Amino acid sequence: MPTRTARTAWNGGLNDGSGQVELSSSKVGTYDVSFPKRAADEAGGATSPEELIAAAHSACYAMQFSAILGEAGGTVEALDVKADVSLGPDKDNGGFKLTGITLTVNGEVSGIDEAAFLKAADEAKATCPVSKALTGVDIELKATFEQ
Repeated sequence: MPTRTARTAWNGGLNDGSGQVELSSSKVGTYDVSFPKRAADEAGGATSPEELIAAAHSACYAMQFSAILGEAGGTVEALDVKADVSLGPDKDNGGFKLTGITLTVNGEVSGIDEAAFLKAADEAKATCPVSKALTGVDIELKATFEQ
């Protein structure tokens, strides 16, 4: 399996500095980052590590879930996966940490019932490689089955 690469060029200190994250492997873009925008409610045109983790998690989960649904005999018509990644204070160790992730999935799948869909949703959460990498973070799953 291939290795994917991203890089960040950073100038300045934490509160007065900024940087650019380059998605090097895919070459799909370079995105601004800064701590003040990371910590603000409104991102103001900049991305953050949390948003990039959310993107990775939602994509990985969708792929894993579709594979498991297929193995269960389902045919995926559509999956809509959203990942919300929260940043907050690390009261035990100082600084910040990821305080939680909520995966929300709505799926239109034929060939299986709701119970099989929900079982597959849980299995995908447990076996998605990004979920495995984030075992130190509480991950909540909200799955809705549509026929």
